[in-house]
Amino acid sequence: MKSASLIPTAKFSEAVLPRRSVADGQFLEPGDPAVLAITDFTREYPVTVDEDRQIDDALGDMIHLGVRAMLVMREQRIVGLITSYDIQGERPLQFLQTSTYQRHQEIRVGHVMTPWDKLLALDWDGILAARAGDLLHLLEEEGLTHLLVIEPGNKQAAPVVRALVSRARLARQLARTAARTLALEPDEGGKSGKRHHDRAEQVSRHSA
Repeated sequence: MKSASLIPTAKFSEAVLPRRSVADGQFLEPGDPAVLAITDFTREYPVTVDEDRQIDDALGDMIHLGVRAMLVMREQRIVGLITSYDIQGERPLQFLQTSTYQRHQEIRVGHVMTPWDKLLALDWDGILAARAGDLLHLLEEEGLTHLLVIEPGNKQAAPVVRALVSRARLARQLARTAARTLALEPDEGGKSGKRHHDRAEQVSRHSA
């Protein structure tokens, strides 16, 4: 992934969300443009949560909406990112151990989110130049489950948080294509065999 590089969000004092337009596809090849793998906020509504929302309620929102991450807002400003992994992992316990709070029910999104100045992002030009397979490799290499995409603004406008990349979603999109290819591969007799169908199912299950 030579043309794309990570940038710290601390480089920007703040960012806003873009205007929305319309939606994208399902199956991807590793060589397809990475831009097809993102949740583009000009096409899909960004899912957001207030930093004061209780974490179990936020997790319930994610389950209801079918997402694993939400942008965290404070008075219409993006202040961080919260994922289901943050809520279900060690962060809540670590917060209780290092704070004066005593009950899990008191923990808010803002307590366990990744704050804005600790996030990493890709710039929009980097996404446009990258390939889907390279993007997944970058996420895996950096140990990231989600990644913001930022479209720099000009002197008059703040930079825009243009999109969000989900490693799980991208892996599923690529695996579905692999599964379909395996299912359609001919066996030794020239027909799509059960062996290939079983292999396709295994790939699909592994990516869920």
